[in-house]
Amino acid sequence: MEPTVESLAPAEFTPSTTFLNTASTGLLPGRTVDAVQQAVQLVAKGESSDVLHDYVERARAGFARLLSAPVTRVAAGASVAVYAGLIAASLPEGAEVVTADGDFSSVVTAFHMRPGLKVRSVPLEAVPEAVRPGTALVAVSAAQSADGRVADLPALREAARAHGARTFVDASQAASWLPLDATEYDYLAAVAFKWLCCPRGVAFLVVPEDFGGLVPVFAGWVAGERPWDSCYGPVRELAHSARRFDESPSLFSYAGAQHSLALLEDLGVEAIGAHDLALADRFRAGLARLGHEPLPAPGSAIVSVPGLGHRQPELSAAGIQLSNRAGNLRVAFHLYNSSGDVDRLLAALAA
Repeated sequence: MEPTVESLAPAEFTPSTTFLNTASTGLLPGRTVDAVQQAVQLVAKGESSDVLHDYVERARAGFARLLSAPVTRVAAGASVAVYAGLIAASLPEGAEVVTADGDFSSVVTAFHMRPGLKVRSVPLEAVPEAVRPGTALVAVSAAQSADGRVADLPALREAARAHGARTFVDASQAASWLPLDATEYDYLAAVAFKWLCCPRGVAFLVVPEDFGGLVPVFAGWVAGERPWDSCYGPVRELAHSARRFDESPSLFSYAGAQHSLALLEDLGVEAIGAHDLALADRFRAGLARLGHEPLPAPGSAIVSVPGLGHRQPELSAAGIQLSNRAGNLRVAFHLYNSSGDVDRLLAALAA
């Protein structure tokens, strides 16, 4: 019998609270916790740690499969902000970048910091129509961190292709529950400590086959075609794959990441998405009965409720973990949540 979200999640996740805060950080599966502890013990005992680098490759391959990308197009690092900076540094002087108003700072800040770029910020819904002749790049989150709104990615792709612009999508709030094919965009990045249930210190970047004009300005020894022969002096031969854009990896984090990604792959994005969205819709229906209206974010696993952010400390004290974002109560539903979690939150809000 194939594993299901309902059958596998209770065996892997053991939260001591009603945890509805994946948009901030995801829970770690038991198998991931065990793997990190084993990796730490390996180093603590002074035993060979070369195997830890193999874990990076397994995690890279797992992410590639989840996002339907060739593994040769996937770079491994630690932060979306670093990869946004890499893309910003590679744009020509005077290039125009279109972003969404209020998008997460790690996605957009690098383009404002890079001298000589022209950055236009527009409402999320207006991003596709804002692309015009001369636009070099469109940078947007697949799902907004603040309120869960899902970008119209098909319209964005069409507009970008019509005007010769490249696309940069941050999937940090969407990877694992929203079906995504990374090859449909020029660049796609994601941190893995949220919806991918990995330890902090893991992030990925998917690049085009021709690398999309990116210059590996932070290349170190791990970016070499033969890393162990690239430890001294300038790297003579960069990796022939996207590994040329690797950051020196957080090896303990990647030791766990390979197992988290394998779990998600076993369950499947479609099944996880169906589970998450069903819970989000149950919560929206319950909010309506209580007379509350969330911010519009159809088809999202993130629900943000205006005017209730002030209740976050009270709910946290009661063992219900969620976020206050700009006065809004932000609730995120993932594979380790159940209808009971939804009902407990609704009962607390009604009290």
